[in-house]
Amino acid sequence: VPVNVSRERFERLVVEALVSIPEPLRARMENVAVVVEEWPTPDHLAGAGLDEEDLLFGLYEGTPLTERGVVAEAVLPDKITIFQGPLEEACASEEEIREEVRTTIVHEVAHHFGFDEERLAELGYD
Repeated sequence: VPVNVSRERFERLVVEALVSIPEPLRARMENVAVVVEEWPTPDHLAGAGLDEEDLLFGLYEGTPLTERGVVAEAVLPDKITIFQGPLEEACASEEEIREEVRTTIVHEVAHHFGFDEERLAELGYD
């Protein structure tokens, strides 16, 4: 049975997950916006290589730090989007949502640091 939490509560779970990332890594997360959306759009799903019936918990959009040049360029912020609806649909308790939000945040932040899907799967964050 899906669990529904308020948007405010869900956003607090996202902040808790971000704060749980060790400070040395958080300090290197420059120019990254973390936002919450209800559901992914068809474009989000297509960008992640998923079909419309697939669940997408989070999405990183940007240029990983490992692919940036030495000279700082003026660029738009990278964006990590956490999707509340799919997470609620997949979880049976608020505690499970908390755990999945943290896993999703770690997964998307890892993309910011240059980890690809294969490496994340090896680490258990698939």
